[in-house]
Amino acid sequence: MTTQVLTERVKSLFKEKYGSAPLLVQSPGRINIIGEHTDYNDGFVLPGAIDRYIVSAIAKNDSTDQCRVLAADMDSEIQFSLSDVRPSEKGSWQNYVLGVVSEIGKRGVQLQGFDIVFGGNIPKGSGLSSSAALENAIAFGLNELFDIGMSKTEMMLLSQKAEHNFVGVQCGIMDQFASMHGKSEHVLLLDCRSLDFTPVTIDFSDCEILLINSNVKHSLADSAYNNRRKSCESGVGILQSVFPEIKALRDASEDQLSEVKEQMDSDTYKKCLYVVQENNRVQEAVKAIKNNDIPLLGSLLFQSHAGLEHQYEVSCPELDFLVEKARENSSIFGSRMMGGGFGGCTINIIKKGAAQAFVASVEEEYTLKFDKKPSIYNVSLTNGTSILESVKN
Repeated sequence: MTTQVLTERVKSLFKEKYGSAPLLVQSPGRINIIGEHTDYNDGFVLPGAIDRYIVSAIAKNDSTDQCRVLAADMDSEIQFSLSDVRPSEKGSWQNYVLGVVSEIGKRGVQLQGFDIVFGGNIPKGSGLSSSAALENAIAFGLNELFDIGMSKTEMMLLSQKAEHNFVGVQCGIMDQFASMHGKSEHVLLLDCRSLDFTPVTIDFSDCEILLINSNVKHSLADSAYNNRRKSCESGVGILQSVFPEIKALRDASEDQLSEVKEQMDSDTYKKCLYVVQENNRVQEAVKAIKNNDIPLLGSLLFQSHAGLEHQYEVSCPELDFLVEKARENSSIFGSRMMGGGFGGCTINIIKKGAAQAFVASVEEEYTLKFDKKPSIYNVSLTNGTSILESVKN
């Protein structure tokens, strides 16, 4: 579904359901060129917003504290009172919305009743952060509707807290950041400790971004993600016993890690080594982009996937197959799994004009091997969360 069709659908559904003219907000999904699982280690990431969106229609209603939210894609509606905002069942879409409302309440903001309809064309479970886009769309819309006065940075941090406290995933800041701050034709070098970021122009005139969705169920919210975060924290504790200046893995070198290797179990060491090396790859990727060295950038993507597969152990056979097929194709500069892991998409940097032949080949082989068909998305870098139509009632 095109974004224009999506927007008209959400807007008309809102008018049909709730009878007023809403404020319209669009919030994009994101890709990450490189820098996976580094964000919650105070490290560096290189994401960008993409032209797939959550579109949200929102307006005040006549109630002092009754709210209604309709998820158009699922034809599912919730009603709740602002005086009793609590988590819904685990894994439910409601928690992304309710979490944002709860965090706004913690700021001492007095909301009143509102209605929301939202829909999207970001494939769910693909690692393209539809959840962060939804959180940002709700935060941005409520901020505008009730004149709360939050900055974009405050809103993205609020969205992250919503995910921590209502969804139960201790995510880093990258997803919410990229969705909120994206810039067309740029990737964003983000320091996840300071939240300082630098837009980096990327020249894709001779190539394009091709995403291949494995259509394997994404299990980011499961214990594996949080367990890896604990492994990293455990590693930092051991490093600090010898190097007290180390506050997070972004501060550690491979040599320092090697010095305390005997004090760590092998699994913790592998996880920490991956993060240290991935941080270094992000810095090298920025240099490659600035030098328009796409082959070097692609090589770093392949290295990143090897680390995610063998060290951080968040890949799966389907993703490994797709990356291996990319490695065998001379038209592809680089490929890796993207997102939390255990499913979702690979990101591929491919020569312009070569995608159709590669897709035809890999689709057939993948379907035969795994008895499911992958989904293909061509995406472009775009701007972050914004107002589409500013109508208040």
